[in-house]
Amino acid sequence: MSARTSGTPRQLLDPKVLASLSNLELVARAAVHGFLNGLHRSPFFGFSQEFAEYRPYAEGDDPRFIDWNVYARTDRTYIKRYLGETNTHLVILLDASASMGFGSGAVNKLQYAKFLAATLAYLATRQHDAVGLVVFDDEVREHRPPSSQPGKLSSVLHAIDRATPGTGTDLGVPFERFRQYQSGRGLVAVISDFYCDPEEMIKSVQPLAYQGQDVILFQLLDPQELEPDFKESVLLEDMESGEAMEVSPIFMHSRYRERIKKHIAALSDAAAGAAADHTMVSIVEPLDTALRNYLLFRQRRG
Repeated sequence: MSARTSGTPRQLLDPKVLASLSNLELVARAAVHGFLNGLHRSPFFGFSQEFAEYRPYAEGDDPRFIDWNVYARTDRTYIKRYLGETNTHLVILLDASASMGFGSGAVNKLQYAKFLAATLAYLATRQHDAVGLVVFDDEVREHRPPSSQPGKLSSVLHAIDRATPGTGTDLGVPFERFRQYQSGRGLVAVISDFYCDPEEMIKSVQPLAYQGQDVILFQLLDPQELEPDFKESVLLEDMESGEAMEVSPIFMHSRYRERIKKHIAALSDAAAGAAADHTMVSIVEPLDTALRNYLLFRQRRG
């Protein structure tokens, strides 16, 4: 399959299609190709794939980027910035804990997370952003400080590709590493299933906000984690602790679904309280929703 010529934009963002490609760089190219072509056709965004940002003018912005055509028509000042003019840094924090190895279909959570991380890195590189990476479980497994130097993208993609499900999750570990080695304002994308205490998550994210970082949280869940479809009692084992519990279909269809919805809502509220964005993603869905939310996040924080 050619990343340039085969498939519609949405098909190129389908995780099953991406899983059929031979390497992660092809995945990133195909996904970005499909995403940008989809944006180009979307009346909701209303701007060409060549634009990275389109937002109201703010004090301190370079007046060279004002769209004077829009000003003439509306008497409002907007900034129009092209790809290559939005230099910042993006650091991707990728959860490679044991629970990320779960998947009820063709693609598990970690595979989907790799597709998303690679696509974000590739998209950021197109925007001439410096890209960095932290792969973690209960400790840091890989760390690539942000850089826009030639060859950096390949290094980041190789590190993403090497990630395998590890042990438990400790969100404090990657955030602490980040604070130690990164300064200056930028963007942070955390990709995880976020099986954690929302209050503990706030404690990890808030210092980044105080440091001037803009944080977006991508919560990846399998459909069976969102709406389990068990017909009989099953023995469920925690992939990180090894603890097992027998559960009935009645519990999974009622109390469990209620609990997972409350957990997602609590994470979303906690993110808002820490001045971060939160996006819940089902891993059977194409990547376009996650990437669209990332683009909107960039526009708001730009």
